[in-house]
Amino acid sequence: MRSSLHVPRGVPALLLALLLGATAVPAGSGSAAAGTSAPRAEANPTGFASVDALGQNGTTGGAAGPTVTATTTQQFLEYIDTTGPLVIRVQGTIDITSKQGVRPNKTIVGVGSSAVINGGGLDFYRSHNVIVRNIRFTAAEDDAVNVGQESHHIWIDHNEFVAPLDGAIDIVRGSQYVTVSWNWFNKTDKSMLLGHSDGNGSQDAGKLKVSIHHNFFDGSRQRHPRVRFGEPVHVYNNYFKGNALYGVASTMNAGVLVEGNHFESAPHPCYSASGYDASGPGRLVQRNNVFTGSGPCETNGTVVEPRTYYPYTLDPAADVPSLVRAGAGVGKLGT
Repeated sequence: MRSSLHVPRGVPALLLALLLGATAVPAGSGSAAAGTSAPRAEANPTGFASVDALGQNGTTGGAAGPTVTATTTQQFLEYIDTTGPLVIRVQGTIDITSKQGVRPNKTIVGVGSSAVINGGGLDFYRSHNVIVRNIRFTAAEDDAVNVGQESHHIWIDHNEFVAPLDGAIDIVRGSQYVTVSWNWFNKTDKSMLLGHSDGNGSQDAGKLKVSIHHNFFDGSRQRHPRVRFGEPVHVYNNYFKGNALYGVASTMNAGVLVEGNHFESAPHPCYSASGYDASGPGRLVQRNNVFTGSGPCETNGTVVEPRTYYPYTLDPAADVPSLVRAGAGVGKLGT
């Protein structure tokens, strides 16, 4: 169904396999669904990261540049701060602190199934055209990934997020054209925030165009996502399991389409008309979802259709748990 980092057309399969150093993940290796045949990963992003806009033709990352391999913190920090396109292969564990800035036109891709960024996170400040794939983010002392300050065309795909102190992924301050796909949110608390604050409408309204698909929200507590102002935010074909506080919250007049998802043991799948916490109500449309042992999805108003921006095909919501368990997380890019 879906495949590896973006490369120019015509790259031989053998060369691509050597570039990634990735193979089928063995059972028990830490994938979201060890021992299950994974769906084919996407070669290019779908959703908002694929849209031609703001002078950018989709999201290609560092495909136009050379390929380097980072095995040390010093190498990694040097490469993400390099000007120009670059494919950065991450091998082994890279220990960083705080949030480290990533310049435009980069692909950051883990080698095999054991690439880890530990202790810190990645920060996008007026950055664009960046792909982050196949990385396990552990113990970030702030956000694991922060997409901020009008960044655009970012693809966050096939990663795992474990125990960030704050958010796993924040998309804020006028950022847009972002796709978050096939990630494993492994018992995270604040999984994904869209929209900086209730008072930031002048920057965020009309922006925060984000597609969120085929992610495994596995025992994660909240913000899957929590949205302020953004429209449309497209949440589709995700597997929500055991989310103690809530699934999706649309607030501050955001417009969120929730479709084709599978909610299991999620007491509050959606908030919208009632707002959430101190944030006022948002708009939310739900369709073609499955709710198993879950409460009702609160809906409100109408939402701009994502199809006005990009085409997409839904998987049946009944198939989502098996598809996402097999395909989400690291070690799934293969050839």
